Amino acid sequence: MLTKRMTLAALMVATVVTSTLASTAVLADDLQRLREVSEGAHRSAANIARNDARHPVETLDFFGLKSGMTVIEILPGGGWYAEILAPFLKGNGTYYAAHFSPNSHLSYQPPMLQQFRDRVTGNPEVYGETIITHLYPPSETAIAPAGSADLALTFRNVHNWVMAGTQKEHFAAFYTALKPGGILGVSEHRAPVGSSMEFMQTTGYVSEEYVTQLAAAAGFEFVASSEINANPLDTKDYAEGVWTLPPTLRMGEQDKEKYLAIGESDRMTLKFRKPE
Repeated sequence: MLTKRMTLAALMVATVVTSTLASTAVLADDLQRLREVSEGAHRSAANIARNDARHPVETLDFFGLKSGMTVIEILPGGGWYAEILAPFLKGNGTYYAAHFSPNSHLSYQPPMLQQFRDRVTGNPEVYGETIITHLYPPSETAIAPAGSADLALTFRNVHNWVMAGTQKEHFAAFYTALKPGGILGVSEHRAPVGSSMEFMQTTGYVSEEYVTQLAAAAGFEFVASSEINANPLDTKDYAEGVWTLPPTLRMGEQDKEKYLAIGESDRMTLKFRKPE
């Protein structure tokens, strides 16, 4: 009897060890795959060069991206992160690109949506399984089936919603789309502590405190923060706000080398969870 118990215990330990090793192998494979697609031939040299400022592999790993997940990228714009997420999830996961609405009253948004559609249809090897949805609160907020997503990600978008006054509606849409236990990952230009709403509405920088308040008001729990995308050289006191810095360089040739030396903005990287 003792021998049988010892054999059973040994089998249980072996099963746990095997499962742990398998999980570790999957995570290692995912990281390697992320590195490969982040430097893939489908990406332009200019976009790959920005990996040093945006740290996509480390950022997506921090948010918990894994193969097999259902992932929503919120307003992918020109598709810098889509170039990584779409091929990573193709064949082993689901990628929703919650883009602009064709019904938007902002003149630049429908053309950007069409450019993204053209990119998706023009390169099926990379984007062939991408599902495009639309986000335009309050009329269009169904960015994925309710309660279906493991991960919702937004990169440098919160300031636009603050400027438009639609930030609460956006966070509510993310909450609805995520499953219980699902993660919301936010990367955003970081305003100084205690910044006023006027500062946030005009400079493109948003405080961590305010983003955390928005997430909590929508029902999310704070999980963790990271300094992956921090830039201590960013003084956040420019005439043209965050758009003074690269890649926008709104000041043109004026002090261009100075702003290039600073680099892209100081960014918060925050992770929230929809409660179980």
